Amino acid sequence: MENEKIIVGLDIGTTKICAIVGRKNEYGKLEVLGLGKAESEGVIKGIVTNIDKTVFAIEKAMKEASDMSGIDIGVVNVGIAGQHIKSSVHHGSITRGSNDDEISIEDVNRLTEDMYRIVIPPGSEIIHVMPQDYTVDYEEGIKDPVGMSGVKLEADFHIITAQTSAINNINKCVRRTGMEIEDLILEPLSSSLAVLSEEEKEAGVCLIDIGGGTTDIAIFYDNIIRHTAVIPFGGNILTTDVQTGLMVMAKQAEQLKTRFGKAIAEEASPNEIVSIPGIRNRTAKEISVKNLSNIIQARMEEIIEMAHAEIISSGFEKRLAGGIVITGGGSQLSCLKQLVEYMTGMDTRIGYPNEHLGKSKIDAVKSPMYATAVGLVLSGFRSLDEREERYKATSGNSKSVKTKKQGTATDFFSNILTKTKGLLIDDLDGKNEY
Repeated sequence: MENEKIIVGLDIGTTKICAIVGRKNEYGKLEVLGLGKAESEGVIKGIVTNIDKTVFAIEKAMKEASDMSGIDIGVVNVGIAGQHIKSSVHHGSITRGSNDDEISIEDVNRLTEDMYRIVIPPGSEIIHVMPQDYTVDYEEGIKDPVGMSGVKLEADFHIITAQTSAINNINKCVRRTGMEIEDLILEPLSSSLAVLSEEEKEAGVCLIDIGGGTTDIAIFYDNIIRHTAVIPFGGNILTTDVQTGLMVMAKQAEQLKTRFGKAIAEEASPNEIVSIPGIRNRTAKEISVKNLSNIIQARMEEIIEMAHAEIISSGFEKRLAGGIVITGGGSQLSCLKQLVEYMTGMDTRIGYPNEHLGKSKIDAVKSPMYATAVGLVLSGFRSLDEREERYKATSGNSKSVKTKKQGTATDFFSNILTKTKGLLIDDLDGKNEY
């Protein structure tokens, strides 16, 4: 395996911390070599709140993945999510010196670089700048302006920011385990690589990633990401509701939710009863599955309403021919697909990360709960392939590898990884502090 390309994805989630080691097989499909998982006790709503507990969980997940794959892991692709993630659309423009010269990659890069200098709230960092449509001399709707003639180059950019402290804490946790971060990627973007097809992103689709602490939303249209949002509720709030409503312990509430809960209470039998052992020799407690499902449905309806409001506010509600794709651990809730279709009126499916997976001995990775981790590995390979293509297209100078064609909206992913490394360099320089 010495000459093989190995990519590792690390999903630092609210419920679990997951590491996946993968390589591409001869058919270009992802072969999962190792999977490690640990309970996440130091992360709340996507934000690291306890460094030591998070470091311990990362080490545990990495050791499992390393032992299973036989790979010594040193570099990882890490996902970032949480309520602190904000997105907005900004307009930028540059004026070129001459109309005779063609618009070059350097011009597009200069326009993109300018967007990293816009004013953002204190304590925030820009993590992704993604171009929408370009305008050349007031000619709108251009996807790739390179090679065209024009003086004024304009574009709308989808800009995503994150809290500086949240980025630093992720860096610190990974660094303390003796590893380095190759790329820091917004988790909905990673999940989209694993569960969405190119046809869906072209036609228009909304990805709803229901995690433990948050629900992430990403809307694609014309193969370009158009809107992102974070809803501060996820699967854990359902567990808390069940725990409070039925007066049971947290672990019992989680088991009741996953094994017997339904997103539509009418689908539950009114005569179905679950018996829970009493505490300290107390009598067993009987729980009605109908009541359990009523509690779950009430909260799920709230989450779906908030997601639908984001779809409407994006302005793309009537253009999403691909409908809605639900993924993440919360998507496994029984009858959720039907509830989403009923409330939004849009075609809905559950997103499984199967399309890009080859044969593997680890069947667990086909679950929606691993969509983000699989997507992080896929994003690593995509970034690697793009760097190789650029290297082949240049003279072979080592410096030329860093020249990225950032401006093309046809492949939004190629330009979102450039600046992320810049956010990590300062922190990695100080890794000897620990």
